[in-house]
Amino acid sequence: MAGAELIGKEEIKEVMDVLETGILMRYGFDKERKGVYKVRQFEADFAKYCGVSHALGVTSGSAALKVALEALDVGRGDDVLVPAFTFLATYEAVLEVGAIPIMVDIDDTLNLDPDEIEKKKTPYTKAVIPVHMCGLAANIDRIVEVARKNNLLVLEDNAQGCGASFKGKKLGGFGDMGTFSFDYVKTVTTGEGGLVITNNRDLYLRSEWYSDHGHDHNPNVGRALEGRSILGFNYRMNELQGALGLAQLRKLDYLIGEQKKNKKVIMDALAAIPGVGFRAKQDPEGDSATFLAFNFPEEQRALKFQTLLAAEGIDTTCYKNNLWHYVPNWEHFLAFSTANSKKHPFTDPLYKGKVEYSRETIPHAEDILGRTLVMGISVRMGDERLDAIRKAIEKAAKNI
Repeated sequence: MAGAELIGKEEIKEVMDVLETGILMRYGFDKERKGVYKVRQFEADFAKYCGVSHALGVTSGSAALKVALEALDVGRGDDVLVPAFTFLATYEAVLEVGAIPIMVDIDDTLNLDPDEIEKKKTPYTKAVIPVHMCGLAANIDRIVEVARKNNLLVLEDNAQGCGASFKGKKLGGFGDMGTFSFDYVKTVTTGEGGLVITNNRDLYLRSEWYSDHGHDHNPNVGRALEGRSILGFNYRMNELQGALGLAQLRKLDYLIGEQKKNKKVIMDALAAIPGVGFRAKQDPEGDSATFLAFNFPEEQRALKFQTLLAAEGIDTTCYKNNLWHYVPNWEHFLAFSTANSKKHPFTDPLYKGKVEYSRETIPHAEDILGRTLVMGISVRMGDERLDAIRKAIEKAAKNI
C-alpha cells in the first residue's frame, strides 16, 4: 500500500492548515487563504525532489497523461508508441487526445524495449511513452537516445515509479515531460491526484493553462481577468490533495528505504530456489522496491508456484493473465469500444496508419510475463509477516 500505510499526524496537520482557511481551491482568494498555498508548495517541493524546473498538480495520473499529451501537441492523425505492459490509462490518454496508441514489446526490465522503437514507428508516429512499471526504470537513456534520433517526443509515465531513479537521476525528468499518479495505492498518495513535470517552460505553461480552462494565471490581475491564448478544461489539483502530497513527499525516501529492506529479505528466500530469476535492473540502486518481480524458466512452473503461495496466504500476480495491465486482455479496447459510438479516433479519417494488437507482435511480453510473478512490497511488513512469507516460499519450493 506504500504511502497510504503512513498516513498520520503529519497529513492531518497539513490538511487542517487548509480547513482553517476554508479555501479548498488552489487559485485565487489570496486574502482569505492567509498565505496557505499547499498545491503551489507541493509542486515546488516535488520539482526540487525530481531535479526539474517545473511541476504541475492535476486531478489524477490519467489526467496528467492527457494534459502532457495536449501540451506536446499530440492529436488527430498521430500515433504514439506505448508498451504492451502498462495500466489501461496510458492507452486511454492517447485516445483521449485523438491519437492512436501503437503496442510495443517489452524487454527483460518488463518495460518498453528501446530496440522496438524503430521497428514499430511509422510516418505518423509523434511520441513514445516509456512506462516505468512496478517501481523500476526502463532503459530510459537508450529510449531517449533512439527517440531523439527519430525526432520523437518522450513522455515518461511514472505512475508506478515515484521516487525511483536511474543512474542517480529521478525518473520522470529524462524525457520532454513526465507524469505521476497519487491515487490511494501509489507510492505517494493524495487519495486521487497526479502531477506533470518538465524542464521546458513552454510545455509547462501550456499544461498549466490547459488544466485550468485556459487561464494564464497572470499575478498582476484578478482571477478570470487574465489573458487567454488557448482553450482548456478543468484538471486542477485542490488544496486538500496538495496538503496530503506535502506530508507524503517528506516520507518518500524513508518509505523506499523500508521497502528495500523488506524486498531484500524476500528476494534472498526466492534466490535459494533453483531456476528462479529476477527482472533485469539497469540500476538496482534506483529501484523504489514497491514490487518484487521474479521468474521461472517455464510458465507452467510459475503458475504452480503461484497457486502454492496462494494456499499459504501469499498473493502474487501473473500479469499475462491480468485484466488491467496487459493489452491482449482488454476486450473492450481490442473491439475499439471507445466512449463514443463512432469508435473515434480509430475510425478518424485523418489517421492514415494501421493498428495491430495481436499477441504475435509482442513475443517477448508473451513469454516473460507468463513465467513472471509479481509481489507487492509493503512499508510495514514486520518480522512475523516476513517470516511467514519465507516459510511459504520454502514450502512451495518443495512442491514445484
